Amino acid sequence: MTELILNENIHQRVITELIPQTRKFLWIITADIKDMHVAKGKRFVPFLEIISDLVQAGIATRLFHAKEPGPRFRENFDKYPSLLHGELFERILCPRIHTKAMIVDGTTAFIGSANLTGAGMGAKNPNKRNFEAGFLTNEDQHLKPLLEWADALYLGDLCRTCQRRDYCPDPIA
Repeated sequence: MTELILNENIHQRVITELIPQTRKFLWIITADIKDMHVAKGKRFVPFLEIISDLVQAGIATRLFHAKEPGPRFRENFDKYPSLLHGELFERILCPRIHTKAMIVDGTTAFIGSANLTGAGMGAKNPNKRNFEAGFLTNEDQHLKPLLEWADALYLGDLCRTCQRRDYCPDPIA
């Protein structure tokens, strides 16, 4: 299955439906990251709360991002001890990341234009959000190379030949 998802449907299909189905691991890759709020039951909460809930449930989570998040994100981040001190949550900072993807359990992925922001993947009003497009897939022909690429990024394999190390605040390798 490969499904095209547009605009506010990204929030519904990926954030509200797919992410809660995670059982083993979640990899989030985004260029920009902000204090994104999402639907949780009848209220809206920082997406960090969703990630924290997953980590507390024993789900390994990696967050890859290109730049330091803003002050609201950092303030909210500090409210979740499982993200600060938990062994199941890892953040990888790489200024060259421009990819936007979410990988759930290695079996399903969303790849698209939306960043981890309110106007991208969040619950922002449809008339105020960005115009976004992406694909949800569970096809091995797409998953296998995406997983291998994300793992190479995580392990620092791509750092070895990177010619932007002078701009990297925290080289992985």
